[in-house]
Amino acid sequence: MMRFRDQVAVVTGGASGLGRATARRFAEEGARVALLDRDATAGEESAAQIRAAGGTASFHAVDVSSWASIEPAIAAVSAELGVPGVLVNCAGIGNFVRSELETQQNWERTIAVNLTGTFLMCRSVLPAMLAAGRGSIVNIASNSGLLGQPYAAAYCASKGGIINLTRALAVEYRARGVRVNAIAPGGMQTPMLSSWALPEGADIAEFATGTSPLGYADPAEIAALIAFVASDEGRYMVGQIVGIDGGITCG
Repeated sequence: MMRFRDQVAVVTGGASGLGRATARRFAEEGARVALLDRDATAGEESAAQIRAAGGTASFHAVDVSSWASIEPAIAAVSAELGVPGVLVNCAGIGNFVRSELETQQNWERTIAVNLTGTFLMCRSVLPAMLAAGRGSIVNIASNSGLLGQPYAAAYCASKGGIINLTRALAVEYRARGVRVNAIAPGGMQTPMLSSWALPEGADIAEFATGTSPLGYADPAEIAALIAFVASDEGRYMVGQIVGIDGGITCG
């Protein structure tokens, strides 16, 4: 399938994990892909892999929590690849910590990257999408934004915020040609997951209801869903929060 031929797709968090898998999927389907991430080394590697496979990709070092970082990057993407028609907000951080031991710095950074960063990226591409009369934004939420999860208050709050941010933007722009939706994955085999260490003394049984008997998803599986939602095949999807978590939230 070449559902994104002649389109420009911007993917944040493109240096690794879901962002890398998503950028690769869009390139395979014909998009010119801009990968945004703080990790320049891994980001350049991701873009180089896409180019080596015959795709078109560029990397831009960006801190999504900073408008001063985002604005020049989007200008560079537009000059190099063309005006973005698709945005996928994969950039995210998180960790486990007992809430009574949470720090202001960790809380604020988690909200800044996950929630504020998602909004700032949407804000950065909306003017061009509105001028073109079309566009598709896919935000990456989490089933942690739908369910409670122990030791992850900041992460859950940020992902819950993304869910209602998605709905708010979808209602605001649905009549102007820009579709906004979100994907809510469960656990994925990514570097981010492996970096989450349980607090000392935590009981693994507390996570039983949040663990799928199917195990963790491969990022490529989530990327395939993102591509469908972003494509014209998903044109009637507006403001949807699409779960893909091995049945965790089906009950």
